Amino acid sequence: MDIENVRHYCINLPEVTESFPFDDTTLVFKVAGKMFALLNLKENHSVNLKCNPEKAIDLRDRYESVLPGYHMNKTHWNTILLNGLLPDGLIIEWIVDSYNLIVEKLPKKLNVKMLDGK
Repeated sequence: MDIENVRHYCINLPEVTESFPFDDTTLVFKVAGKMFALLNLKENHSVNLKCNPEKAIDLRDRYESVLPGYHMNKTHWNTILLNGLLPDGLIIEWIVDSYNLIVEKLPKKLNVKMLDGK
């Protein structure tokens, strides 16, 4: 999956915004003001995604292209290298998981709106 496809998928999830709050090479995707994905636009493209801690460790053990979250809390974030070694379906699944981890912690009124909007 390339960075354009990652961006397209992320930005089309319900209520998602994108911005460059840190620098001009890290595109951040948020839902309700909370980050769920950070896309590295420099060479050696990657995306940081939130993940539940047990799954994060399992994915790192199973996939060479999944690393502890770069510049993030390594318990809750993974860095996914966009090097063509992972099936697009897996990356999409992990994007949705990351998004849902944020949405599930939102107040119920917002949570229902976003989960129903998928």
